[in-house]
Amino acid sequence: MTYAENRVIIDADSHVIELDDFLHRAALEADIPLIPAMNSQHELPVVQAGLERGRELFAKRQSDPEVMAKFESSLMDNTKSGWNRLGAFDPAERSHTLDLFGFKIQWVLPTFAFHQIAHVSDLKVLEAGARTLNRAMAEFCVKDDRLFAIGYIPLTLGPKIALELMQDGFRDGCYTFMVDTNEPSNEKPSFTHPDFDPVWASFSAHNVPFVVHVAVNGHYQRIPDSFKINGRKALELGGDAPAGELGLVTIKNSAEIFLSAMIFDEVFERHPNLKGISMEHGAFWVPSWLHALDFTARNFRHKRNFNRQPSQVAKEHLKFSPFAGEPVGWIIENVGADLLVFASDYPHPEGTADPIRKFEASMTQCDEATMQAFYHGNMESLMGITL
Repeated sequence: MTYAENRVIIDADSHVIELDDFLHRAALEADIPLIPAMNSQHELPVVQAGLERGRELFAKRQSDPEVMAKFESSLMDNTKSGWNRLGAFDPAERSHTLDLFGFKIQWVLPTFAFHQIAHVSDLKVLEAGARTLNRAMAEFCVKDDRLFAIGYIPLTLGPKIALELMQDGFRDGCYTFMVDTNEPSNEKPSFTHPDFDPVWASFSAHNVPFVVHVAVNGHYQRIPDSFKINGRKALELGGDAPAGELGLVTIKNSAEIFLSAMIFDEVFERHPNLKGISMEHGAFWVPSWLHALDFTARNFRHKRNFNRQPSQVAKEHLKFSPFAGEPVGWIIENVGADLLVFASDYPHPEGTADPIRKFEASMTQCDEATMQAFYHGNMESLMGITL
């Protein structure tokens, strides 16, 4: 019996826990000198001993069926280091892991490799890094039709280079791309400016949604540093979860601002087939956000004619992956059954040791149609497919 049991599931959010040569093995020869070392970034520190232990345990699993059986039986043990979990960094083992999960499709995003290339000041390095990351993600997923590679397009490079990176990434085999929610420079235009229309048109033309993810925020600072000087020690959840209570409460801020701008700046009106998904920002905020959108529109109605209610635009174009443990049933009751999608976050520990049970504990009042929409129907709609 698989983890999914008899459920049909599309997993909207999983990750690679990369080894330190992940990007260099995929890089074009001209790009290799521009790729920084994985441990050069400090946003998500690399624990070298943990990485090497991951290599060691992988070798043992491959050579000893009894060791493999032990890892299979503890598939959902999220206390293990990410490198120590099945399928964390080896494509063939990931396919085996997906067999154990029983998911029909799994989107795969980067972890350390994203931070490896995203926090640089040299835009040439950023461009080469994004191109290489997309190649590496595509190579990880290429041999299994169930694995969908999610790359990265740094829009701060401008629409021309962003579009070139998209075209290269699609050719290399990426399904779609994460985009930053925030332009870090106050001197550059918003990503909702019409100059970026060719980028959004490309998403539409390929019939794939854009992805906004908590880690990909263009260095948006949710919390002023002064709040950290509070005479208290910051609480840690582990993994790449935000530090401190304020970090979790505000986790959705950059996505909320960006998606609001996409709506009010009429990007979806100019690109009626464009869709998007918010990952790892939670969904606890979505009901009030939808009300806030319409409240704002009503207050500006004497200055502007809105073709559609902003909340309706959101409902027609966007999906959201909640955290396991959120009151998903209550959220659905307030926003409808069409917005939320299942995500395991595997092998990140924040996905919990049993996301299905965590989600369903708060969905006891949901009927079968709602459950099927959550597990696969809403993702099918987002992707324009039918399983």
